[in-house]
Amino acid sequence: MLIDCHQHLWPARFVDALRRRHTYPYMRDWTLYLPGEDPYEMDPQAHDVELRRSTERADRVLISLSSPLGIEHLPACDGAELIDIWHESALELGDPFEVWAAASVSELDPDGLAKTLRDERIAGLQLPATAVADPAGIAHVGPLLDEAQRAGKPVLIHPGPAPACDPGLPMWWPALVPYVSQMHQAWLAWHVAGRKDLRIGFVALAGLAPLHHERLAARGGALGALNANVFYETSSYGTRAIDALIRVVGVDPIVSGSDRPYAQAVDPGLGAAFTHALFTANPHHYLTGEPR
Repeated sequence: MLIDCHQHLWPARFVDALRRRHTYPYMRDWTLYLPGEDPYEMDPQAHDVELRRSTERADRVLISLSSPLGIEHLPACDGAELIDIWHESALELGDPFEVWAAASVSELDPDGLAKTLRDERIAGLQLPATAVADPAGIAHVGPLLDEAQRAGKPVLIHPGPAPACDPGLPMWWPALVPYVSQMHQAWLAWHVAGRKDLRIGFVALAGLAPLHHERLAARGGALGALNANVFYETSSYGTRAIDALIRVVGVDPIVSGSDRPYAQAVDPGLGAAFTHALFTANPHHYLTGEPR
């Protein structure tokens, strides 16, 4: 079974909800407006459910709310409706799509999250990296982490909203600068204050944070013993980055995610055994906790 741990697919009800809004985040037709990024022209075909279903190569696809929208950081009175619509409409999509749960990080609702996590089509909880950027942030979302742990389901850390950027910068700037640095910072925060017994995955190879272990040691820290419950999702990276990370963390924590429609899943060509681990065995272990 091929598993893709990270895609984005916006159901029509969710798109309509964004179009009804008059404050960030909002859409006008297929143009997305966020406070920290230039208006983004979305491809309608990228969110055509039947087209995506017919062209999908993975047997199991986990779709997530796009945390750069900033919905999880909105006041609950504003964001709760969008989160509810996300859950309801995404769960209606059917196979091969399953769903990462979303949750407000401004006003926590652990009881509501517990109810959402009971659905068998909910793979686990996604949190924005901006919510776990330091030990205090991790402590703040602790009640949400508790519910994921009680449900026996993993957590996925995804880039959050980007700060306002110079309008003269290229369109790729948010994805390469704030998104990557957010993932790097969240990984370091988890390294310092994370839980050892909760399965957690970091999108985009955690911004390549583990590759900085030599600098970490030079400045008085240490990578230490590897936590077997920390996983690294591959989206937007290829052979060189994946191979480099394997040399630090090993093969077992690397899981495939494409970030489709913004990127495609890549087989880094590191051998048949690794291909099986990347697309099947490792994601299964991450999602279920069952041995490889």
